[in-house]
Amino acid sequence: MFISFEGTEGVGKTTLIRRIYEAFVAQGRDVVLTREPGGTPMAESIRGLLLSVNHEEAMCHDTELLLMYAARAQHLAQVILPALDAGKIVLCDRFTDASFAYQCAGRGLSEDKLNLLNQNFVARMPDLTFWLDAPIELGMNRARERGALDRFEQEKVTFFEKVRGGYKTLWQLDPERVKRLDATQTPDQVFLDAQKLLMAV
Repeated sequence: MFISFEGTEGVGKTTLIRRIYEAFVAQGRDVVLTREPGGTPMAESIRGLLLSVNHEEAMCHDTELLLMYAARAQHLAQVILPALDAGKIVLCDRFTDASFAYQCAGRGLSEDKLNLLNQNFVARMPDLTFWLDAPIELGMNRARERGALDRFEQEKVTFFEKVRGGYKTLWQLDPERVKRLDATQTPDQVFLDAQKLLMAV
């Protein structure tokens, strides 16, 4: 099974994915925990480029999208597909839905560009996606409490409202795969809600 975790900044993805990972391990399941952008040494290097706030030039939106997919192609080839072929469960912090939400809904890039990249470079989509949804200000307050903000986290609230709208669109288009979790709840309740959904799969 391939499960992805999505949402805007500070909604608790890292906490939930870690708890689900630990629950699977406790059950004796063979599970891989990974993230995007990143997941391999090369993809993590690309992540550094994407998140850095110290570039001497502004990163154009097409460059951002293509770097995301360069990292994703490496991640799929080196981690995700081999793990799935070996019968393992893969838990991934963000995947292609993030590109739709951030680069298309947020940045305003054409969905045709995203679809072209998905068709040519994404051999497997998640079986299940948890979308952790919370008001933007709540998530950003949590993100600020973590420390210095990365390049994405420094975006304006209006950008993240568009991103949240992108996730809502994906949920409405594919409710069988994309499951909304109310991230304003306690981490314990979010975990319980996710467990119930997993049991129904």
